[in-house]
Amino acid sequence: MGGFFGTIAKHECRTDLFYGTDYNSHLGTKRGGMATYSKEKGFFRTIHNLENTYFRTKFEEKLDEFEGNSGIGIISDNDPQPIVFNSHLGKFAIVTVAKINNIGEIEKELLEKKLHLSELSSGKTNPTELVGLLITQGADYVERIEKVFDKVKGSCSMLLLTEDGIIAARDKWGRTPIVIGKKDGAYAATSESSSFPNLDYEIERYIGPGEIVRIKADGVEQMRKPNKQMQICSFLWVYYGFPVSCYEGVCVEHVRRECGLKMGATDDTPVDSVCGIPDSGIGMALGYAEGMKVSYQRTVSKYTPTWPRSFTPSNQEMRSLVAKMKLIPNRAMLQDKRCLFCDDSIVRGTQLRDNVKMFYDYGAKEVHMRIACPPLIYGCPFIAFTNSKSDMELITRRVIKELEGDDSKNLELYAKTDSPQYKKLVEVIANKFGLTSLRFNKLETLVEAIGLPKEQICTHCFDGSSKF
Repeated sequence: MGGFFGTIAKHECRTDLFYGTDYNSHLGTKRGGMATYSKEKGFFRTIHNLENTYFRTKFEEKLDEFEGNSGIGIISDNDPQPIVFNSHLGKFAIVTVAKINNIGEIEKELLEKKLHLSELSSGKTNPTELVGLLITQGADYVERIEKVFDKVKGSCSMLLLTEDGIIAARDKWGRTPIVIGKKDGAYAATSESSSFPNLDYEIERYIGPGEIVRIKADGVEQMRKPNKQMQICSFLWVYYGFPVSCYEGVCVEHVRRECGLKMGATDDTPVDSVCGIPDSGIGMALGYAEGMKVSYQRTVSKYTPTWPRSFTPSNQEMRSLVAKMKLIPNRAMLQDKRCLFCDDSIVRGTQLRDNVKMFYDYGAKEVHMRIACPPLIYGCPFIAFTNSKSDMELITRRVIKELEGDDSKNLELYAKTDSPQYKKLVEVIANKFGLTSLRFNKLETLVEAIGLPKEQICTHCFDGSSKF
């Protein structure tokens, strides 16, 4: 996916930029980059590979090279960025959080206009360069960003660092968030509001879907009004968001706790303890234990945050290694116990398979699993959550193919809670991994926990309901 941070101040901005960008590290594992602007030295940009290290370790030693009172940074799971352009609109640097499904079509259109694309990564067009090139084709920034919104099939949010401030533009459906923060003498824009507290920013407002604003050190100017319709990704609250982050005024940890509380209150399964799979399952588990009136116990702990999220790597061997190595079981609390575990989701099943085996190997008598969201039936065409290349990487679609002979048959029935097909799907997944019991959260419960109208939330991966 990726996350970005931009700031402009009446003073030097590099410290805020550095730490603010770093606070988006949970959103990406591949590339990190920053760009600053000063009137004296112009634009300065650096990009580093983060696959085997942290953002901080790559940028900290050379932080003094960044000068100026404005800058943007990115943690990316895909392309190297920021990209710097020199155009008739002026010089600007750009970062994006985007998934462009029709990138080949747009690329062809630009090449036919005798334009060129030079930022190739592994032989593929850099999506951020593509967006930047589209922006340079018009009379002003607003017109061209609107053209980007119209052309892109998927999603695209962006920050542009110009000689006259920072332009923030949120995806036209608002699938990914942008939050504006304010403190004395400075403003900031970020994907994650968790970037703000330790840098002394307070949330000023949330940019609306399709809204474009120009940020300066002394204020925020609206350049384009937001669209009335919104489809913010529900999976941000389920998994990707940092616990203290807020989207549309709704706290991630609150949603996770509420999901667990509501599920736990209706669960009479006899168990000895409830535990969250760290980190994204903890909030749900705390609520679940409260609702179920069962003790919360840390029967498994996460050793270190250095391991990436287990479904992110594209290589299956690496995914399996990650799933195994980052968690350490507590035999003393597992031995001969009926243990209930809460997790955010089941994607490929890599983590589930390894975890369940580990719990039994360390003495658990029963292993019950509760999932914070409904089964993932559809791959996401809107946000680059994983490196999945096919819906068949989803455990649900593989099971459906086993049952139906066709992975696309009766999907609407498998997505319908309590239908015979849904019950069979859950049963087969539970049996595959040796679970004593398995339950998924209901879509209605997830929507209720988020607290926004259903029509404003993208739930496509659960029910196939959204659109380009």
